[in-house]
Amino acid sequence: MNPIEVDHLIVAAHTLEAGAAWCELTLGVSPGPGGRHALMGTHNRLLNIGTAAFPRAYLEIIAVDPGAPPPGRARWFGLDDPTLRASLRDDGPRLIHFVARTSNLDGHRGVLRRLGFRPGEPLRASRDTPQGLLSWQILVRSDGTLDQGGALPTLIQWGDRHPADTMAASGVTLQSLTLDGLGADVAGLLRLPGVDIRHGGPPSLRATLSTPRGDVTLESR
Repeated sequence: MNPIEVDHLIVAAHTLEAGAAWCELTLGVSPGPGGRHALMGTHNRLLNIGTAAFPRAYLEIIAVDPGAPPPGRARWFGLDDPTLRASLRDDGPRLIHFVARTSNLDGHRGVLRRLGFRPGEPLRASRDTPQGLLSWQILVRSDGTLDQGGALPTLIQWGDRHPADTMAASGVTLQSLTLDGLGADVAGLLRLPGVDIRHGGPPSLRATLSTPRGDVTLESR
C-alpha cells in the first residue's frame, strides 16, 4: 500500500480573527485566504509551508463560523468539545492535529480499523475557490473527536485539485514534525516520509517551522 504524506497542520482558534492575529504574531506573516465549509459550519485561512521534504504541505487556521447555521452533526477536529473551546477562548489558538493525504482512503481506513482504531466514516466535502471547486473525501468520526490525542492523523483524499497548488510562497516552511505515543504497528502503517514517530510519551505532536521570526516550534497539549 502506498505511503501517506503530511498534508496540513491544524491550528484551531476561538475566532478566525484571533487565528489570523496569532499567525502574524507567532509566525511573522499574515495567513492567506481560505473559505467556508458548509458541511461543518467552520471557516479557515491557509498558509503554504511546503518544502521538498514536505511537498504541498500547508497550515490551516480553523474556527467555528459564527455566520453559519449549526451543521446538524459534530464538527470535525473536536471543535465542539467544550474544554477545547474554553482553552481556545482563554489561552489563544494552538496546534491540535494534522491531516495526512492518501490515494487509497478506503484501504488505509480498513487497516486502521483492524488495528483497533476508530478513524471515522468517509465524508465528501467541497468548497468554492476563485480557481474553481475543491473537493475531497475525509474520515470523520460521528462524535467529531480525535483519536490518540490528535497524534493519529485524519486521512484525506483529494479530488482533481489540491489547495497548495495555487498558494504563493509564504516565507514559512515546515522543517520537522514529530509524533509521540503511537504504537510501532501504527508507525509501520503510516510510513510518513520525513516524520519522526516515537513511542515513549503520551500522544502528542510537535512541528518546527522556519519563519521570518526564526524557528518556531508548535506543540499540541
